[in-house]
Amino acid sequence: MFTIIVGAVIFVVGEVMEHMGVGEMTLLPLFLIAYVILGGKVLMTAGKNMAKGQVFDENFLMSIATIGAFLIQEFPEAVGVMLFYRIGEYFEDRATEQSRSQIMDAVDLRPEVVNLVVGEDVRVIDAEEANVGDILLVRPGDRIPLDGLIIDGESRIDTSPVTGEPVPVMARVGDSVASGCVNTSGQLKIRVEKVLEESMVTRILDSVENAAASKPNIDKFITRFARVYTPFVVFFALFVALVLPFILPASMDWHYFVNADFAGTVTRINGVSGTASIYTALTFLVISCPCALVLSVPLAFFSGIGAGSKKGILFKGGVAIEALKNVKAVVMDKTGTITKGNFVVQHANPVEGGMNADELLAISASCELSSTHPIGNSIVSAANEAGLDIERPSKVEEVAGHGIRAEISKGVVLCGNRKLMDANNIDLSAYHKEDFGTEVLVALNGIFVGNIVISDTIKEDAPSAIAAVKRLGIKTVMLTGDAQDSAEKVAADTGIDEVHAKLLPEDKLSELGKVRESHGAVMFVGDGINDAPVLAGADVGAAMGSGADAAIEAADVVFMNSEMNAIPQALSIARMTNNISWQNVVFALAIKIVVMIMGLFGFANMWVAVFADTGVSVICLLNSIRILNIK
Repeated sequence: MFTIIVGAVIFVVGEVMEHMGVGEMTLLPLFLIAYVILGGKVLMTAGKNMAKGQVFDENFLMSIATIGAFLIQEFPEAVGVMLFYRIGEYFEDRATEQSRSQIMDAVDLRPEVVNLVVGEDVRVIDAEEANVGDILLVRPGDRIPLDGLIIDGESRIDTSPVTGEPVPVMARVGDSVASGCVNTSGQLKIRVEKVLEESMVTRILDSVENAAASKPNIDKFITRFARVYTPFVVFFALFVALVLPFILPASMDWHYFVNADFAGTVTRINGVSGTASIYTALTFLVISCPCALVLSVPLAFFSGIGAGSKKGILFKGGVAIEALKNVKAVVMDKTGTITKGNFVVQHANPVEGGMNADELLAISASCELSSTHPIGNSIVSAANEAGLDIERPSKVEEVAGHGIRAEISKGVVLCGNRKLMDANNIDLSAYHKEDFGTEVLVALNGIFVGNIVISDTIKEDAPSAIAAVKRLGIKTVMLTGDAQDSAEKVAADTGIDEVHAKLLPEDKLSELGKVRESHGAVMFVGDGINDAPVLAGADVGAAMGSGADAAIEAADVVFMNSEMNAIPQALSIARMTNNISWQNVVFALAIKIVVMIMGLFGFANMWVAVFADTGVSVICLLNSIRILNIK
């Protein structure tokens, strides 16, 4: 910035002296000093690139155009072009740096050291040296350095750096914690579950750092376009400067099309101004710089990745963002994606005229007290939450594939499926089947006393997320291995358009193909190991951050907060990113073409050319970083 200010001051002094009538011999050294200060870096870069065979870049074009301006004694324009090019370059760097810093603040959370607990002592070691099973101390205010399990203490954990969720969550002994999150209150001891290379922060950082390697098609197009476009303009400029004056008819007075400042300094060649044609050619060179295209399009995708990371959405490169814009159907797994993946008691339905719902739940919890099955655990949890007295049975027998038989003070309790009831000759005439969920039938002393309905819980944001996706004009489809009635109930509660239930893992991929044939490009959202093949086979695969590692690795997008609302947010960011990329391309090319035509007929001088190059670049870059502020 200092060199820009110094060069600008000398340039202004030179302009004032020129208007005061100071001679060219005095002005030349002054403008030359300003030119070297402002353009020295550009000239050196151009020379280095030419030595590597990279001739037709913006540094070469700026160097040739400004040196040419000096040769035709247009000193102020040569320095002015370089000055405004450097100013534009400065704003470009600032815009890019803002984008990078916002992204890295969100994802560069990798620790350098950790506090290793050894007996009663705490040793500071490099994070890379920590192994699975090591015990680490995490003090209040510290980041959790590695993925682990809390073995001592409790605290509120700020998960926003990883998931984007602003509300801290309570974590206690037995809870898993992800690296990158912040311990806000109590002191914790965690047992390392994953080493640094496999921890959450490393996966996030690697994905962002490698994002540039997977260039979207529009980025590849711009790169190929610039390789053809820039040499073409250079050779056309040579044609204008060296050939056009000789082939235009003598009656065509070229200098009338040029800025009046040059009318008195022209050299006639076949009735045409040689200086004017050279000046026009130099203007072409400045205009032709493809900076706006080459810089703004990658920045738009980089900003899209940044906008996603701020919301807990990890795009694995620009290709994923570009593919999302073509999605016509969002296909989702049910358990762990639309639902929370936890079994919760929905109803306790006692037989009419018998015990009440609390009594039914209490004897069922007593029967299931020793069970390790998720369904049994959910019944015990519901009873505990209701504050019911749970009796430890004197005898328990688990019948494989049927249920549990337990003896309590009230008698013999049977909890299980219909097979268990039939095997014990229980009369089920009072039983009325529910239309969804898993049911546990309960009998006491040989008499059916009721049933308990258990089902997965729909995520609170699922209905609003599905509605937001549908407002984008995208179909919603659910693929699940669950029973048809349960799947249809979830679809009805959330507003999903299509349901395909009772699918084996291998069936999901074929169903995905059918959905693609019906609607077009598909995005699949899942979380389980069994979803990995479907995630890889979809046009865009998205995994919930709470899901299996295999699913996260196979996905193109990861929703770190595991919320459904991340789906429409990702689609909106992708659409905005792609729209802004094409806005930049169309705007930059349109301005350049217009100014080139103006320059050909002498209505655009180098100041206008600077706007067509640097000015347009700055506008496109500012347009790109709008994505970072998407709501």
